[in-house]
Amino acid sequence: MSVIYLLISISIVVAIGFFIAFIRAVKTGQYDDDYTPSVRILFDDELVKPNKKEVQTTKEKQI
Repeated sequence: MSVIYLLISISIVVAIGFFIAFIRAVKTGQYDDDYTPSVRILFDDELVKPNKKEVQTTKEKQI
């Protein structure tokens, strides 16, 4: 029976440790922006300037 009390007390100490680590991570801003870094790679192509050939072919298609 004393083993159960020991295991419960150890698990509570570990849970409190994880909770303190979580609070510290939130306060330092680790979870501020989860969305932008994962989507940033999708919009990298818009920043690249088109080649001269691509510009000429688009102009030819418009004519």
